[in-house]
Amino acid sequence: MKTLVVIPTYNERENVESVVASILAATPSGVALLIVDDGSPDGTGELADVLNVQYPDRVFVLHRKGKLGLGSAYLAGFRYGLERGFEAVCEMDADGSHDPSALPRLIALVEQGADLAIGSRRVPGGNVVGWGPHRHFMSGGAMTVARLALGLKTRDVTSGFRCYRADLAAELLAQPIASNGYAFQEETVFYAERLGFKVVETPITFRDRMHGKSKLTWREVMQFFSIIGSLRARQVKRKTPPFRA
Repeated sequence: MKTLVVIPTYNERENVESVVASILAATPSGVALLIVDDGSPDGTGELADVLNVQYPDRVFVLHRKGKLGLGSAYLAGFRYGLERGFEAVCEMDADGSHDPSALPRLIALVEQGADLAIGSRRVPGGNVVGWGPHRHFMSGGAMTVARLALGLKTRDVTSGFRCYRADLAAELLAQPIASNGYAFQEETVFYAERLGFKVVETPITFRDRMHGKSKLTWREVMQFFSIIGSLRARQVKRKTPPFRA
């Protein structure tokens, strides 16, 4: 399956090279990478360009002028992939938290009929390594609020390790997604479930980053609660015909 892995970056110079190398080693040649860099002042974008020169057929770079946010980076990646005929688009963090060896499993689930395959920390076999009690509390609380408020069946609604079928990616681009940050993950699950797409979860081990700092801020937390509130009463309809690459 022709697949694009979208990796948003902002100040990830310490991590991006090893993450890219690991993905290339773990996946076949039909899997390409798009690094979406938000004008990182630490030189991440320049390093991404070097990787593009080294792997011109598999590593691509999209430069943006400023820090526009995780959600908007993924939407830009969806557009990039659909315009170039990719059959699936995956999300993956740039900080080494997601194990590239799980990518083929996510892609295979989409090939087998899933519209959205999520690498889940909340199903049997899934776990988290390296978090303290505070981080576990925040993450678990966000998931519980989102699932109860929106009636979601998916257990790990905040996971950022995913693979979308092109049909679903096209539909999400047609929806009024409001979050440019981490609440993007809950929004996309909400629309996928409401519109009748097939969402499946597969266990992963999530490891906290070794280098750099988390980009999660209190502003992101507040936006999360705002987005959940606005979604709660929203009625949604499918707006696009099925996408065909």
